[in-house]
Amino acid sequence: MSEIAIIDYGMGNLRSVQKALERVGCPARVVRDPQQIAAARAVVLPGVGAFNACMENLRHFGLVEVVQDAVRRKKPFLGICLGFQLLFSESEEFGPQKGLDLFAGKVVGFHPENGLKVPHMGWNRLEKTRSSPFLDGISDGDYVYFVHSYYVVPEDPSVVATTTTYGEPFVSSIATDTLFACQFHPEKSQEVGLRILANFARLVERE
Repeated sequence: MSEIAIIDYGMGNLRSVQKALERVGCPARVVRDPQQIAAARAVVLPGVGAFNACMENLRHFGLVEVVQDAVRRKKPFLGICLGFQLLFSESEEFGPQKGLDLFAGKVVGFHPENGLKVPHMGWNRLEKTRSSPFLDGISDGDYVYFVHSYYVVPEDPSVVATTTTYGEPFVSSIATDTLFACQFHPEKSQEVGLRILANFARLVERE
């Protein structure tokens, strides 16, 4: 298997992510088998739902180690929404929950007592904190689509690629040389989201 593996652990907008990647000319398959995921050129970890339920499903299907290995081996990797949050050490959702611990940091909740509507849902702007090939063609102020009640607080600020303001600034994406993970949904973010997916596809082609 040489294409992109979209990890199927029973939660997430799998088909919409697959169709968006196909629109930018990047073939992708929805996959649950750990060996097929390990053999893929690149990996996408989407996610919708509760943090602890997603981690339990990853454990149930034997996918924790293959995800960790893909990131540690610097395979092109895209994390979306909850698939972004799972990369961190822990979440406070329903009490402390251990994540994949690939990046040090916590997942914390928005506070409705501050006058915010929770979840944060709809279009909001990106502010770039540094350049990244994943953000080629993306400008400060470009709008993307969010649906979430929790957000990440990385310990290492150097991984932060964008922030977004909802009450106060929060981290809306991180990037390394081979990984991009975002709180927003690129597959729902029209031309801006497709541009980000096309940037990811170009990295996959170079590998």
